[in-house]
Amino acid sequence: MLQLFTDTSANLPVALTKQHHITVVPFSYTVDGKETDYPDDVDFDGAAFYGAMRRGAVVKTSMVNPDLMANYFERALSQGDDVLYVGMSGGISGTAQAAVIAAGELTEKYPARRIVTIDTYAASLGEGLQVLEAARMIEEGKSLDEIKAYLLSRRPHMCQFFTVDDLNYLKRGGRISGAAALVGSVLGIKPILRGDETGHIVSCGKVRGNKKAYAELADYFDKRALDKTARIGIAHADNREGTDYLLGLLRERGFTGEC
Repeated sequence: MLQLFTDTSANLPVALTKQHHITVVPFSYTVDGKETDYPDDVDFDGAAFYGAMRRGAVVKTSMVNPDLMANYFERALSQGDDVLYVGMSGGISGTAQAAVIAAGELTEKYPARRIVTIDTYAASLGEGLQVLEAARMIEEGKSLDEIKAYLLSRRPHMCQFFTVDDLNYLKRGGRISGAAALVGSVLGIKPILRGDETGHIVSCGKVRGNKKAYAELADYFDKRALDKTARIGIAHADNREGTDYLLGLLRERGFTGEC
């Protein structure tokens, strides 16, 4: 039997992970120094988390370490199952490397079992959609080698474009200077960012105002989506209004698939 693992970054609802027998290795985070684990049996409370950020709380997330990753993998291996981990981009987190380290250690302990780790070059639903594709293939009876080959061929083509409402979060992450954040905020500048083909976050433009940012995201979809019936994902930081507006723009550009 093959057991499928991912991490919190995949942003998959608990109902989906349970339906498809996906085990989520949890991240942890702190709000004003108080540590909390992401829940694995209930949906993440995004309203509380992002509400705290908007109120000025200092929020930090922590990568999964090799010991925790190994602990989760070993639960499957000790039952005689193989392991497939489909996780967050190594270009933005050390979690991917933690999975590789854990796999290396456990391979020596369980030589009869197979452990495959896949760096999706993505995060959030760009990662989550690939996890769901792996789950579908497992349910179809595909072999571990078939699933691995498919995911490795798929990952360079997963497009992720996004914007941020508050430049201070980019400043805190060291991606822009304090002066740039201040000027950009005063002028209403919204950066357009994307995950590139190697899993790193890069800038691909900037506009003024949220509506122009949403229109820019929709235009990128229109230019890049060869199949406008394919499933997409819209991840939002507790911004349902913005999500609905963007989805409307995508529909205007011909999107007819599942979201």
